[in-house]
Amino acid sequence: MKTTYVFGHRNPDTDSVCSAISFSYLKNQLGDTTRPRVLGHINKESAFVLNHFGVKEPEYLNNVKVQLRDVSYGKGLMLNAFASIKEVVDFMQDNHCTAVPIVDNNKKLISLITLKEIAMMFIENSKNHLNTSYEHILKAVNGREILRFREEFEGDTLAGSYQTQTFIEKTPLKQSDILIVGDRYKVLQHGIFSKVSLIVLTNDCSLDEELLSLAKTNKVSVISSSLDTYNTCTQIALSNYVKTILVNHSPSVFHDLDYLTDFVADATKLGHTNYPILNKKNECLGLIRITDIGNFEKKQVILVDHNNLEQSVPGIDEASIVEIIDHHNLGAIGTSIPINVRCMPVGCTCTILYQLFQEKNIAIPKDIAGLMLSAILSDTLILKSPTTTESDRIAVKALANICKEDYETYGYEMLKAGSSVEGLEVEDIIYQDFKSYKVGNESLGISQVITMDFDSIKEHLQEYVDKLNEIAKGDYSTVTLFITDIIKNGSYILFNDESKHIIEDSFGIPDIEEGTFIPDLVSRKKQMLPKIMESLERNN
Repeated sequence: MKTTYVFGHRNPDTDSVCSAISFSYLKNQLGDTTRPRVLGHINKESAFVLNHFGVKEPEYLNNVKVQLRDVSYGKGLMLNAFASIKEVVDFMQDNHCTAVPIVDNNKKLISLITLKEIAMMFIENSKNHLNTSYEHILKAVNGREILRFREEFEGDTLAGSYQTQTFIEKTPLKQSDILIVGDRYKVLQHGIFSKVSLIVLTNDCSLDEELLSLAKTNKVSVISSSLDTYNTCTQIALSNYVKTILVNHSPSVFHDLDYLTDFVADATKLGHTNYPILNKKNECLGLIRITDIGNFEKKQVILVDHNNLEQSVPGIDEASIVEIIDHHNLGAIGTSIPINVRCMPVGCTCTILYQLFQEKNIAIPKDIAGLMLSAILSDTLILKSPTTTESDRIAVKALANICKEDYETYGYEMLKAGSSVEGLEVEDIIYQDFKSYKVGNESLGISQVITMDFDSIKEHLQEYVDKLNEIAKGDYSTVTLFITDIIKNGSYILFNDESKHIIEDSFGIPDIEEGTFIPDLVSRKKQMLPKIMESLERNN
């Protein structure tokens, strides 16, 4: 079953991390195959929660772009260097391809051979030298085994097709030679006495008892071909190991983790039709053809705690979104097919997940209950945020009972662990919970930090403002940082210089200064975001 990745937004907070883990657990209990992931480094609060309940941090997911491993390319399309040329040609015909990667015994790529190169070999090169095996010769000439004294042969092929006396007198035979001949007794005798390595009899001929005995004595291998002399000489050349005709030892290659979009761009420049695919160990996995690129599987993903493209993983437009669980306003994410969407006006995504556990009648383990409890306490500021609903309170009471925690005591301990800004760089503090939004043609960035230590930030106030100005010069018209103090039940606000009039209009504070404290302002979703969005809409 294909794995589905479950993840929250970029710059993951506690709800984003815990929702991904908890919902992945629920889906797996229901028979799906999912894995929780995070889209960035987790913050101190989330690290505290995972450590407190003994849960492993999810792996990082950098993007969900289509990779070559998602494409239905020719997996396993390759041949060993000791395959015969005939095997290669037959393989190409059977698999409808015009090239084959050639590998060693460890599947390391040696070359890429094309049908054109095989054809040119027969046109330009001598075909009378063999380096091959007994088995390959048997198959190439449609032969039957008579005598076998060795498994491999390397030597020249000679056809005993002219006058017997002339052949015997003018054709010295070496022990490495392969003699092709019909029922010509003297020529056969000459070949056996010369101890050639192999005699290939044509037209289904056999050796009489005398010559057979002599061949055994001289250890001359013998094969009988069903073909005539001309066709035997032609077909036996196809028995050569393919390694004997390889010319391209540095073919253009791609790796299974390469992105499809990059492959298409590079392949267009290179202009070839076929490319070997390697894994990270540089082992060959098969062959990809330009005609394969339209047949691929998108990565399956479930979004939790967000539904906005700008907040999601890079490459989300190349993925297949199969489900969304969220408690935010609907963003601009579209799907090609109907999916399950559960968006509710509650304080936390994990409140919705608690309800789903109840609806599916799935028991919640202590560690999962602890994660969900932590997420709700974090998002609702221990049930003090205006986003808090009765559903959040019900979930907190039930989850606290399962994991045996006093939710208020634990909640303050959790927020205290995550609120320290000591030792963090200005940029790290701004981006640890930073979200982007679109308002018409404007881009809005809102960062929120929960800490009881505003004085530490105030000491470097101008550095924060400078960084907000720098961020705004990119794609944002308005960038804000709210420093929320849950004890004082309000937030200090910092903003980029160009957005001062927007902030004044949003919160009704004329000539507002950096670091102004706004009482009762604690919720980004219900208080900060709506006010700034309304102001941007009024002023555009």
